[in-house]
Amino acid sequence: MEILISLPFWERLLCALGVACVLSFTTTPAVKKMAYRVGAVDVPKDGRRMHDTPIPRLGGLAIAMAFLFSTLLFVPVNDQMQGMLLGAILIVILGVLDDSLTLKAMPKLLVQIIAAAIAVKHGCAIRYLTNPFSSNPGACIDLGLLSIPVTILWIVTITNAVNFIDGLDGLAVGVSSISSLTMLVIALLVAEDHVAIVMAALLGSCLGFIPYNLNPAKIFMGDTGATFLGYLLAVMSVQGMFKLYAVISFAVPFLILGIPIFDICFAVVRRLARKQSPFHADRGHIHHRLIDMGFSQKQTVAITYILTGILGLAAVLLTTSGEIKTLILIGTIIVVGALGILVIFRRESHADSRKKEHHETD
Repeated sequence: MEILISLPFWERLLCALGVACVLSFTTTPAVKKMAYRVGAVDVPKDGRRMHDTPIPRLGGLAIAMAFLFSTLLFVPVNDQMQGMLLGAILIVILGVLDDSLTLKAMPKLLVQIIAAAIAVKHGCAIRYLTNPFSSNPGACIDLGLLSIPVTILWIVTITNAVNFIDGLDGLAVGVSSISSLTMLVIALLVAEDHVAIVMAALLGSCLGFIPYNLNPAKIFMGDTGATFLGYLLAVMSVQGMFKLYAVISFAVPFLILGIPIFDICFAVVRRLARKQSPFHADRGHIHHRLIDMGFSQKQTVAITYILTGILGLAAVLLTTSGEIKTLILIGTIIVVGALGILVIFRRESHADSRKKEHHETD
């Protein structure tokens, strides 16, 4: 193992990606059989489901095993890495139990907070935020003790955000792949070698699973995969992206994970406005709205991929450009925000027109 870690950087990065991809691809069929045996099967029983036949949902276990094996082979395990891996394993265990037994929301949230706290205890924390109101480009706000709850909130939010968008074949794993690739590129640009290799392993794990998950899906990654990917993206964004020193750097993780963040924020506001629990399942997510506007599953997934790619490209440009950073940020937020608002209101107007037509018919 020490020999593998001592390999030149680029060899380790490519090997981490390749090993994770091959392992994920070859172990998914075995995980699919195990899912049927333990009863981890998604049976369509409400209008939120986009499939009409039972499909196993434990595929995230193949992603997790491939990632953990590849990471341990090619990345030195320091204190921060140890905290991330321990928290990730806890998330995987929680996901397997949830996919098999369907746990309640509050116990799951508690375990997610514990997993986030483990990462924080091992040094993964948002200690400083850049101050956008200061004339000094390097000015930062020291969060002090607030760094603990802020980091835990960030990790738990992103963990659930990726899970929230896991509603169509290939959607969440594809968005996670694009986000992983973006973080990999940025890590290379800012010379975060360990972060780059970890993201290569995560990208490889996702790529190996995608062939089984694209429409029509043969297996879902379930909460095991969605929360695992969300947790890792959140923790690695703290370890790598928040270390950037530019004033605009705080926006980089939000751009990379823009689609999941927008979806979970809108979902929470929507449910609270209806006096429902934030964890109350509904059919109001971005992908549901695109489907209701008349797009097919494949078209909806493709649109989400494109938006995620645009945001990822903007994040990369923000780390490499100078004077145009603010313009890129503002332009990207306006474009994606406008598209999001269009999706929301077009869906509402479409639903209203359908009701009107139905009423007139009656």
